[in-house]
Amino acid sequence: MEEPEIIIRPMQRNDLRRVHEIEQSSFSSPWSFNALRSELSNKVAYYSVVEVGESIVGYAGMWILYEEAHITNIAIDKPNRGCGYSRRLMLHMLEVAKRLGAEKMTLEVRRSNEVAKSLYSSLGFHQNGVRRGYYADTKEDALILWADIDNNC
Repeated sequence: MEEPEIIIRPMQRNDLRRVHEIEQSSFSSPWSFNALRSELSNKVAYYSVVEVGESIVGYAGMWILYEEAHITNIAIDKPNRGCGYSRRLMLHMLEVAKRLGAEKMTLEVRRSNEVAKSLYSSLGFHQNGVRRGYYADTKEDALILWADIDNNC
């Protein structure tokens, strides 16, 4: 059986319903549909989706502010986790950030999210701070991670 084609492309308006479904099923405090929609007109935002065959299975977003890229969100739908799509999506975001002039990338990750922390570490991210009680739903701390983009692309 032939493997389905994997495409990472810019998010479009007609992707919003599926992206919102993934957002809602992935996070205990998900972004609203309107918040995701507003990102499409945010001049500093860049969002991508990953398609496997005909289906969107994940997405990622970032803001580019001068020489810094800030990952705002990244999620893969539950049935497709563990397939390497997050890694591919993060590598794509690093490449786009570099192309758009960013030199560093940052993100926050829950202190308890060992899977995500392992992925980010393998991509060259290192901890450079803590946001105490950052996540409103649980008051869990967020680790602030940074990476030099030139070392990754």
